[in-house]
Parts: sequence; structure tokens; C-alpha cells
Amino acid sequence: MLTSHGKAIILFIILFSGVQLTSKAQTDRSITVYQYRRVPGDKVDEFIKRETTYWSKVAEQAVKNKTMTFWALLEKQGDYDMPNTSNYLFINTFPDIDKVGDVFNSPEKIAGVPYAKMETNSLSTTTSQFFIHGENWEQAANAVPAKDFNYVVMLYHNTNYPDSLIGLEKAYWSPFIKRAMDNKQTPQMAWGNAVVLSPSGDNIKFNTISYDLFKTLQDALMPNWDPKLEFPNEGLGKINSIELNRRGSVIYRVVKVVSTQ
Repeated sequence: MLTSHGKAIILFIILFSGVQLTSKAQTDRSITVYQYRRVPGDKVDEFIKRETTYWSKVAEQAVKNKTMTFWALLEKQGDYDMPNTSNYLFINTFPDIDKVGDVFNSPEKIAGVPYAKMETNSLSTTTSQFFIHGENWEQAANAVPAKDFNYVVMLYHNTNYPDSLIGLEKAYWSPFIKRAMDNKQTPQMAWGNAVVLSPSGDNIKFNTISYDLFKTLQDALMPNWDPKLEFPNEGLGKINSIELNRRGSVIYRVVKVVSTQ
């Protein structure tokens, strides 16, 4: 059992890690937008066609213009209430969120078709939208993103100390998963985490996100760990101690990505 002194030390570590994270965030002003969409089954093919044919071109031009650094379309794999939940997720990262208009003004000129033939709002419903700040990233030394980043396991965390949870993951999980991936002791190919900037409140069930990337759906569903691996149990205990409830997780297939890398 921890004494009050011991608890105070742990709290200090948690809060201090949060201060370090805040300092980093001040130097990186990029904003990532997660937009969740619901697309009816009979409109999926046209939705994907328009996004991957036309909107990916808009994203490519934005990346060249340095008004966007990342664009991705992800397709959810399974759910517990499929008729009433989102089935697609857009992830867009902007170096300056106030210049989003520069990306989406007159997209038809870039795509080469009338706007009516490329828009997807009429084919889908936006169910929610979040502003995210990406924090940490690790990938396997031998990873080839175009070949190896095919499925993403999104893990949703809820805590009273989001900056501290991110900091603890950086201190304990980041170096562990990097070594495991580099040594091929896991089929996982990359890992990252992020903090939710907005919205927030009691009705929002998560405020940090982590993501595991895999080559196959089989690996995403049932990742095999080398039995010789020693997990950072001390750090995992600290992380678990500040999480409020069980994590949520969803697997997505990577449909299309445009990025600076």
C-alpha cells in the first residue's frame, strides 16, 4: 500500500510529465481534425470513388502548398451498432488551422470536375468532429508505410490528466514498443498518440487517443508478442492508475493516405 508520501511523489511525476508535454506543444502548432462520417451501404462505392479520385488530388495540392501535411480516409471494420454509427473516419492535419480555407477554396479547379460531381456531403452524414494534437510517434525501423500501414487500431482513453497520460506513454510505452518493433518481437509496425483539444466535457468519453498500425487485419485482431518480451509493468501501472474506465478500441482499414512523407 502506498503511503501519502509515496502518492505525493507519483502525483508530482504525473504533473511534471504534463508540464514537459505542454512545453512541447507550444513549439508544434499543428492541428489534426478527426471527422467521423456515416455512409449508407448503397452510397459507399461512389463515396470512396469521389474521395480517392478527386479529394485526394485536393489534398496532394495542399501538401505541395504546405497548407496540409496529412490526409487519410479510414474504413471501420465491424461495430456493435452499425446502422447508427459512423463507418468512415477522415484524418486531416493542418500546420495552421486558420488557413483551412486555403485548402478547400475552389477544389473543382484542382480535381478537374464540377463540384456537384465530387462533393460527398450528400452521400454521408458527419456524426462527430474532434480537434486533436498529435504528440508522439514511433515506427519499425524496416517499416514501409505504403506497404505496411494497412490497418489501424484506434484506442480511446479517458482520464482526468490527459497531458500526464500522454507523457507517461512517451516515457514508458514509446521506447518499449520501438524496441519490440525494431527487433520484430511484435507484428505491429507503428504507434502514436494524441490529445483531444476539443470538444470536451462529461458527455465526451475520451480525451486522448493512441493508435497501433499493422500490415494485416489478422495482426490487428490478434497480435502475437514474443514471449521473451518484458513489458514495462511499472509504467503501465501508472498509466492505468489515471485512466477512468476501460479503453475503447476500433479497427480501421486504411483506404487512402496523402502525406508529406
